[in-house]
Amino acid sequence: MTTSYDAIVLAGGAARRLGGVDKPAVTVGGRPLLDRVLGACRHAGRTVVVGDPRSTSRPVRWTREEQPGGGPLPGIDAGLRHVEAEVVLVLSADLPFLGEATVRRLVEAVDVGDAADVDAADGTDREAAVVVDAEGREQLLVAAYRTASLRRELSRMLHDRRDLAHLPVRLLTKGLRTARIDADPLDSFDCDTWEDIAAARARIREHGNVLDEWITAVKDELGIELDVDTGVLLDLARDAAHGVARPAAPLTTFLVGYAAARAGADGGPEAVAEAARKAAALANRWAAESEQGDAG
Repeated sequence: MTTSYDAIVLAGGAARRLGGVDKPAVTVGGRPLLDRVLGACRHAGRTVVVGDPRSTSRPVRWTREEQPGGGPLPGIDAGLRHVEAEVVLVLSADLPFLGEATVRRLVEAVDVGDAADVDAADGTDREAAVVVDAEGREQLLVAAYRTASLRRELSRMLHDRRDLAHLPVRLLTKGLRTARIDADPLDSFDCDTWEDIAAARARIREHGNVLDEWITAVKDELGIELDVDTGVLLDLARDAAHGVARPAAPLTTFLVGYAAARAGADGGPEAVAEAARKAAALANRWAAESEQGDAG
């Protein structure tokens, strides 16, 4: 990420279609929806959550509208009072599949410069970038804005209407030069109903997704941000299980992680890969000796 940004996450809705439950606390893959969104914007300089304070996976700044229940615009206005960066990401708190790559594209599209993968009426000086869903609708709560421009538009609306409550959020970009980002449809998938929650929970358990989702959930739970090659660790676990004994697989991968941790912050993913390489070589030597013993 080359462009610094702050983030506003709106977590104060009434969730009427969910029966009024605390929607940001509803879990998908064992992680609250709010924490999943916070993970997507973890590189924000400051993250402001508009809603009632609760425990979160990383530190945030809490705020609240003067009169809760007025919709997204008063929430955005409340969050903007705590924003310092020139670019601000605005997200709803119910986006279970929003990815860091899409966050990066949004933030960098607002910055002045070339962005060949966006569709903007004005190729320079973009003031906003919004995700466009599969039906071609702009998702204004999966978006990045130039902070000064966002403040200007909210001030204009307050001057014209005296109150932001219950105004449609689409008014926000009416006067902004806006880039449209064609992202993966899942990035803008939001959980408004229990059917949406069920669909999200089912998807993360699909064969192609479950392992990555589980690793992400564990790292989030343990406060680990290190990205490692899971394929290397799986190969190591297989070698240890086949070449030594089945219980050796989890114990060996634990020891590899411990060894990498001892290498300190400077080791990073490379320390994990090197420790895994050494342990895999040992497991292969162990297996070779067993085969020689059987042959003798």
